[in-house]
Amino acid sequence: MKNKFSWKEDIMITTWLIFEMAGTIAFAFSGAAVGLYKRMDIFGITVLSVMTAVGGGMIRDVLCGITPPSVLRSPEGLIVSIVTALVVGFGYPLFRIPKSGKWVITILYHLSDTIGLAAFTVTGALTAFYRYPGYDIVLPVMLGLITAVGGGIIRDMMARRMPVVLYMDVYAIASIAGGLLLCALREPLGTPLASWISFAFVLLLRFLAIHYHWQLYHPHRRFRRIQRD
Repeated sequence: MKNKFSWKEDIMITTWLIFEMAGTIAFAFSGAAVGLYKRMDIFGITVLSVMTAVGGGMIRDVLCGITPPSVLRSPEGLIVSIVTALVVGFGYPLFRIPKSGKWVITILYHLSDTIGLAAFTVTGALTAFYRYPGYDIVLPVMLGLITAVGGGIIRDMMARRMPVVLYMDVYAIASIAGGLLLCALREPLGTPLASWISFAFVLLLRFLAIHYHWQLYHPHRRFRRIQRD
């Protein structure tokens, strides 16, 4: 019985590590992209990249009572985010993209930001399952959301932008929906499979929202329409 529990625990930890590293690289790239857009130097790009990649996870760990945060005890994520920032920062001049091709950068930014959102939604929920197994819905969903959007909020505030979570398409809602789906599928399908399905679901929902320009209700937009009429 003990071996069986250990086997399941190892799979859960491996799943967490896969999504944690994927989210770290993706968010590090998105942070570096914003730094390039804001014309920061290599230090500014690196800081923005690191804070985007590990900020949400650090908030998650503090809320879970994991101190020091895991990124400071096992700095692989910190190192990966720094390397990603340096590669993007020093590599950008070598691949100059004309103004007519700026859409490529936009696509790469949305792709990396969406992958980070989906991956960290999963890692946040998995952390809740592992640390507090008695909480099945609210805690996993909220930790998934905080992990997914925390780094992006720090990134946007440091870059003096309105955080995208407050206005962009279906962003936080995609994370919440993915967390709920993971909670619902965890028991019948098992944590690893449920995690991958949740990850894919968040990706799909975000890509559909971007492609079809899905927006949540905007009171000011409705008010302007009434004024025009």
